[in-house]
Amino acid sequence: MTEMQHKLTLTELQFLQDALSSDYKVAGIRLREGEYQYELSKAIANFQLELYLPNVKDLVKKLYGEEKAEDVHLIRKTQTILKKMEKSGVTKILPKNRPWELQRYVLLSLKFIDADKNQVSFATDEQIQQAREKIKLIINQENKSKFPIGVMKLKVYVLAFIITLSYVTIAWNLLQTIINPIIFVIAFPLAIVCSIVLGKTLSEIKS
Repeated sequence: MTEMQHKLTLTELQFLQDALSSDYKVAGIRLREGEYQYELSKAIANFQLELYLPNVKDLVKKLYGEEKAEDVHLIRKTQTILKKMEKSGVTKILPKNRPWELQRYVLLSLKFIDADKNQVSFATDEQIQQAREKIKLIINQENKSKFPIGVMKLKVYVLAFIITLSYVTIAWNLLQTIINPIIFVIAFPLAIVCSIVLGKTLSEIKS
């Protein structure tokens, strides 16, 4: 099993979509079944069909098991081969989202013509189509969610303004020679209620 995948960005979804939509790409290395670069490519392809972008530990774990994912020598060897695969037009090393994360990898296509002129496919047309439909669904959901998030952000700004205005009004009232209790009774509860609603709204946006 893989570690929990972070939410894919639109750029990452585009990389996946491009790979799934790509025809045969020419690779500068041999992709012969049983050889390490083939097995790595196949593993990455399987992850991509699940819409997962693997790091080197994910790949080693998938190929050799949980314990080998901590084998420093094997990790370095795998990273070296992955770099070679990138130079050969097979993979792309993705930029890190966070400095402490391991680099992740994506195949530029699921179909290649390797250095021996052999056509190599890492997925069936049906698998590719299913993955493309999943991506399309995710992108549609992302587009639908943009409007509600925008509304919620506007709500945050309005609530923050009301809270600020309420406290400014209270402070102004307290500075007057004659304090108007009605202003205090209205403004203070309003500020409290808006603060509670603001907290809930912010937690919804973060989730």
